[in-house]
Amino acid sequence: MLEVRDLIKVFDGFVAVGGVSLDAPRGSIGAIIGPNGAGKTTLFNLITGHLRPDRGHVKLNGRDVTGIAPHDLCRLGRSFQRTNIFPRLTVFQNVQAAFLSHRGRGWNLMASVERLYRDETLALLESIGLTDRAGEVAGFLSHGGQKQLELGLALALEPEILLLDEPTAGMSATETREAIRLIERIARERGLTLLFTEHDMEVVFSIAERITVLHQGRVIADGPPAEVRRDEGVRRVYLGERH
Repeated sequence: MLEVRDLIKVFDGFVAVGGVSLDAPRGSIGAIIGPNGAGKTTLFNLITGHLRPDRGHVKLNGRDVTGIAPHDLCRLGRSFQRTNIFPRLTVFQNVQAAFLSHRGRGWNLMASVERLYRDETLALLESIGLTDRAGEVAGFLSHGGQKQLELGLALALEPEILLLDEPTAGMSATETREAIRLIERIARERGLTLLFTEHDMEVVFSIAERITVLHQGRVIADGPPAEVRRDEGVRRVYLGERH
């Protein structure tokens, strides 16, 4: 599904991403971990076209999409560390707006949109557990609720692959457990390829099938969770253990 090869990005002499390669097979759940400043978000920005790499390439379904603008990557859902919702619209209107935009109806300012994609919107809200909050103004949701809604906006784009940048950042322990269960369930139900960054190791090892570890912009380990957990370099660099 996703192939990343030798991505390099340098900012004023600082190597933020230094030759990163990874694969995300169709239907897989993969995680990218590393300490602060390891290059995780920069890597995501390179994959999704928010940044253009200095070298290397990104392929999606065999197609080279390196540097293609984010709005042109319509089959790739992306969620950010900071929530990106419409805070003054209701929860229902947020998801409906995503459907309207994705299906090319957002440009017609004269059309009545009140009932457009109503069934699809309600079905998606049910799948992410926000049906009871459909009429609430999105900006008043808890942080966890807003992240839930942001996931719904990404899903309304009908992606084949979902990239989540620290999806549980700022959540309580209870919200984190609920969010991860929701993300895993939706990914498996919809057959999505999921790639996410995360700082919570319990979250990572609970659902990831493959883990890529970054340190100072470079891959220091890549493999199944059990293999990564045993890696001395990972324990030394990421977990702070000395051997």
